[in-house]
Amino acid sequence: MRQVPVPTVPSSTETVGPSRDSVLARSKESTRDVAALVQFRSACLRGRSRRRATYGLLVVAAITVLAAWLPALLPGALGSPRADQVLALLPGAYLGVLVISLVSAGAAGGGRELLAREHATPFPVSATTDHLGALVMAPLNLAWLLQAWLVLGATAYVVGPTPGLLLAQPLLLLWLCCGTALGQAVAWVAEWLRRGRRGAWSVKAIVLVVAAVAAFVVGTGSTLPLVERAPTAAVSEATVAGARGDWLGWLAMLVVLGGLTLAALVFGGWMCARAARLPARAEQRVESSPQSPRANPASDFAALVRTDRAGIWRSVPLRRGLGVLVVLPGLGALAGNLAWDMLTIMPGLVASGGALLFGVNAWCLDGRGALWRDSLPVGPRLVFAARVVVLLEVMALATSVTLVLGSIRAGAPTAAQLAAVLCTAVVMCLQVVATSLRWSVRRPYPVDLRSARATPAPPLVMVGYSTRLAFATTLVALLFTVTSSAGHWQWSLLVAAPFLARSARKLVRTSREWATPETRARVVSTVAS
Repeated sequence: MRQVPVPTVPSSTETVGPSRDSVLARSKESTRDVAALVQFRSACLRGRSRRRATYGLLVVAAITVLAAWLPALLPGALGSPRADQVLALLPGAYLGVLVISLVSAGAAGGGRELLAREHATPFPVSATTDHLGALVMAPLNLAWLLQAWLVLGATAYVVGPTPGLLLAQPLLLLWLCCGTALGQAVAWVAEWLRRGRRGAWSVKAIVLVVAAVAAFVVGTGSTLPLVERAPTAAVSEATVAGARGDWLGWLAMLVVLGGLTLAALVFGGWMCARAARLPARAEQRVESSPQSPRANPASDFAALVRTDRAGIWRSVPLRRGLGVLVVLPGLGALAGNLAWDMLTIMPGLVASGGALLFGVNAWCLDGRGALWRDSLPVGPRLVFAARVVVLLEVMALATSVTLVLGSIRAGAPTAAQLAAVLCTAVVMCLQVVATSLRWSVRRPYPVDLRSARATPAPPLVMVGYSTRLAFATTLVALLFTVTSSAGHWQWSLLVAAPFLARSARKLVRTSREWATPETRARVVSTVAS
């Protein structure tokens, strides 16, 4: 047979060497890919889910507009002593945007995934597309939204109902974009470090150094002076100055923030590409590391609990999220020097965070193994009880560490204060577990929690879950704040009793629903798909 040589010269559709517009062309292509992926994600929503998503986005947009303009109409805006106090706090609020972006993106390994890891195998996307998609998903975070609404409202209150507000808010929106892009870029750096040969230890060492510096700053009382000298002070000054007629300073800051945002976008895309070339060592280590055999459990219930615990600790995003959840709220309470009557807010915050890690879709821990789990010769209610115990363990651990750290500078509590804090912790944990498991049974989602950037539900659904949890836990916490000021500790027990009874009743009803074969088949087939 005659061999035909294969030509190796570039064809008419190939580019010889790097073209001048290659970077711009790749950016345009990545932007189009992101738009297509967003349309793909939205097309997956059907029926009631699509309507809920539309209503949710409209509500977020309406709240954003109200936060940007309504505080300017409140009494005391523009020139009052209270407005001056808010003006002094603006640099810290602006700095909070950057901190929230760093923590949320860094803990998740670069941000949320617009395209899941398994879907990207047959349909690969570029690193720039992945980076831009993570930026698009970043605002779908309740902590980010609350911080954005806070700075928008505080700036509107300081500027007042003047035409200058039209200049202040665009500069503030640019800072929100800049802070998010900077946080995302730093998160990709952290992911690149993690994927190195000794990357996990490098990141842990950096985190320990940052925690030690933060503890030193808090211990020496240097927090306020450092915040006043932070670069965000210049941003807040330029924002307010532009609203009052100093267009030159406003324009200069606009150029600086625009340049920083563009530089962060380019640098983040470059770091994302470098991280994508390295193996995901954390995920591979979990999936390929040998496991030593252990002694047989004493009972079926103990075996189920052991399996559920292993599912949590062998998931990379859950391990990272639990580390942040255990340490960060406690350090915040320690830095804020909260009194005992204010510590009642912390259990609800920590319990809600634990639920948002995996509790709102608790059966997704099993993944494809849900089919095997459902075939085991154990009762369905025993499986449900094991999941309740494991959820309570996680939330109790995180809440206990937070309260211990927060109590260091709170002083000696009274009996009423101690009872209020303990009752709040118990009520919050049980209430959040009951609510989360009900959502898990009624609205399961197929999620692969092996990926370091996975979330247990779609981002917009997570915003709704976090909002409902934050609203419910805040109301209960405020109620126990009142009982902590009472003269007798028995008031906290009386208030806690109906909440505990309601949560227990909700758990019993959910367990009955889970025991139904039709419901269990729907949940198992969903999370295993």
